[in-house]
Amino acid sequence: MQNLFKEVASLDRRCYNDFALTEELLMEHAADGMADYVAKHYERGAKVCIVCGGGHNGADGVVLARLLQGNYEVSLYLPFEKYSEMTVLQLKRADAVGVKRVSFLERCDLLVDALFGSGLSRAFDAKTETLIKAMNDLEAQKIACDIPSGIGLDGRVSSESFRADVTLTMGALKLGMFSDEAKDFVGEVLVLYLGVSRSLYETSTPWKLLEVEDLVLPHRLEHNTHKGSYGHLSIICGEKPGAAVMSGLAGFSFGAGLVTLISNENADLPYELMQSHLLPETTTAIALGMGLGCEFSNIELETLLDNERPLVLDADIFSHPLLSRLLSRENIVITPHPKEFVSLLKVCGLADISVAVLQKERFKYVELFCAHYPKVTLLLKGAHVIIGQKSDYFINPLGTSALAKGGSGDVLSGLIGALLAQGYQPLEAVIQGSLAHTLAAVNVKRNSYALKPSDLIEAVGNL
Repeated sequence: MQNLFKEVASLDRRCYNDFALTEELLMEHAADGMADYVAKHYERGAKVCIVCGGGHNGADGVVLARLLQGNYEVSLYLPFEKYSEMTVLQLKRADAVGVKRVSFLERCDLLVDALFGSGLSRAFDAKTETLIKAMNDLEAQKIACDIPSGIGLDGRVSSESFRADVTLTMGALKLGMFSDEAKDFVGEVLVLYLGVSRSLYETSTPWKLLEVEDLVLPHRLEHNTHKGSYGHLSIICGEKPGAAVMSGLAGFSFGAGLVTLISNENADLPYELMQSHLLPETTTAIALGMGLGCEFSNIELETLLDNERPLVLDADIFSHPLLSRLLSRENIVITPHPKEFVSLLKVCGLADISVAVLQKERFKYVELFCAHYPKVTLLLKGAHVIIGQKSDYFINPLGTSALAKGGSGDVLSGLIGALLAQGYQPLEAVIQGSLAHTLAAVNVKRNSYALKPSDLIEAVGNL
């Protein structure tokens, strides 16, 4: 798990004030980290073109050019006329060691974007958009210095933004690099040290990035147990029973000792799943909403939910009149996709926005919801899953477009429900269920377009 920061200017100032480091020292360390990456991944003599702006990010690129000079065929392209004092100083040093300056974008093996970095706070003009388009069209490996040009610290992506294969970011991870919009632009993200360890450079932050190593599977470590030791997940089975079946099978595969589908009609179910018209007394968690439709009356649902058992809500429940009452419960998890979350924000009186607006400001609206509903654990689906509870937030970046299939969300609800049934606290159940969900998708040996919910369920058992 790594820290995520909305801005790092304050962290840089802390280096100046507390550690007596200077802007120039931080710049040298940043460029040295980039040079080390280049040396490890590209053969000596490769042609490297570094495109630099006139500010701090551009100065980083100029220092990189100086460090690579002599081992690589380096060229500097500076398309703008105004330079900061630091950039002027670094250009003097680069000129002294013979770095070549060019007046156009050269063909190369490696293209480095050092135009704007995290300091971008304005829209691009036509000249800049044309330049970045040309950089994207160039056939070369591409590295972004700090953050790809065109991506703001809030995660918004300009109409034309640099598409990096690798982003070498300075000091700490920026939250904006993990917006849904940014996912297709940042590539692999690596953090470079700036003269002190990350443990010293970084401060506390409510936002965290989940990693593969954070997955803790519900392994059974005790031998003297029985099926009741691992909880009983009950799933409300509505008009579209297939959704509940997929959730049930996922829950059964992720450790729940018993899984029962609650239905008004008898259904032909897989043999692993039980069926009932009433909520079993042994139920330890409930999942509701997947394929619900109008199968149950409000009174029937109120009766089923008249208890304090942990609850995971998904899909159809987000347009149900009972929703606002359910949000006041303890131990509740909700797993909306963006359209459902927009509807939820409106019902709750928090915001009346479009899905497009939400997608540009996902961090903002997750924080807004969690502040008003501190009892609820939220999982907002997307290219990057966002998890929030009270003032703690997590991003799961491990998802894949293979999950963009009907039924994937039903499986996720079953995984989370299984952990709730086994006694996990809601936040931990959501984190572990989400990690298992995304990593199972990565492990499925199928083309990205061919994933089925049954593949996911099987892969969960092999994590």
